[in-house]
Amino acid sequence: MRVAAVRAVRAAVAALEQLLGGLGTALLALAVLIWAAVTAVTSLVGVGLLMAPLVLRALHSLAGRERARLGRYGPEVIGPDPAPTRLRYAVVDPTTRRELRWLARHASLGLLLGLCGVLLPVMAARDITFPLYWWLLPADATSTSLGIGVTQTWADALVSAPLGLGWTAIILGLTPGMARLQARPGRTFLAAGPDTDLSLRVAELTATRAAALDAHATELRRIERSLHDGTQNRLVTVTVLLGAARRMVARDPAGADELLERAQSAAEQALSELRSVARGILPPVLADRGLAGALTGLAASCPVPCRIDVEAPERCAASVEATAYFVVAETLTNIAKHSGARQAAVTVRSHGGRLRLHITDDGRGGADEAGGSGLTGIRNRIAAHDGTLELASPPGGPTTLKVELPCGL
Repeated sequence: MRVAAVRAVRAAVAALEQLLGGLGTALLALAVLIWAAVTAVTSLVGVGLLMAPLVLRALHSLAGRERARLGRYGPEVIGPDPAPTRLRYAVVDPTTRRELRWLARHASLGLLLGLCGVLLPVMAARDITFPLYWWLLPADATSTSLGIGVTQTWADALVSAPLGLGWTAIILGLTPGMARLQARPGRTFLAAGPDTDLSLRVAELTATRAAALDAHATELRRIERSLHDGTQNRLVTVTVLLGAARRMVARDPAGADELLERAQSAAEQALSELRSVARGILPPVLADRGLAGALTGLAASCPVPCRIDVEAPERCAASVEATAYFVVAETLTNIAKHSGARQAAVTVRSHGGRLRLHITDDGRGGADEAGGSGLTGIRNRIAAHDGTLELASPPGGPTTLKVELPCGL
């Protein structure tokens, strides 16, 4: 029950944040819509024709801003090719027409929902706290945010508190749906249409698929080397020692017992190496303790003091969490080996269907993907999930690694 309540509060806060951001673009959309209407009317006498290119540039710029905003709170909105800004081409351009349809809906419905996202918390806070300060107000002050009722006694003041709780229930129950409703026109009309040439996107997906296959092949080679050079040799040693002990057991029991002890030790080492290989494929600690617990275990075993801050109430796909675990493990290994850092920090946030990792250290900097530090493998793993990686490592430090992955649910 408590977990469900926490999730509901976090979802409502995230939805209010989205509604507030949508209110900003909705106000701009209303301004551009009015500007476009004035331009259309004045074009009948020729004056508006001079403003048409500016209106089209403002429309395309605002649409791009909305795509970026929606991408921060959910799946990326892939836009079409740049739309024309010359009027005679824009009139028949499908992208411009789709953006105009979005503009009209966002300037009306999006603006209304954004205003609700601002007013609901204000009204909830006002009505809940009204009994604390009503006696400081004039005698004819209304007791509710709706303007209904006049407060003359404590009983009148307390009437507003249940209304405030009602606003709070509406916020918790309806704002996530309101945020999705506000974003729907943008995801519908601002994404690339069916008639858009998606060759660049296809090429990008082909490249990420190739990177995924390369990362998979590299992982298979690592597992094969671990099994061949480590576990297999241990098991061969166990077989040889058991054979020698079997031959010695009758004529030299003490020597056979010593060989059996060595065989047991080799078998235990082989078992330990097998467990290590298995953990490298998909760490079981992710299923047992979640991403936060797994990363805490990594930080505890890191030679460099590392602070872990994980706030990921939403579980991601197992492959995404495994990739995040691999990224942090490889990065902490690099920090311990190459950076000379005194401390490191790992911050993880899950929001809007995206998992974001922020890893920093105070080392000497100068990290380079071409230097064989494992960054290429990290990038390939991230690209396989259509994620992004940003590295900043100036000479002298600090080094900052930012990773963003779609949760893949």
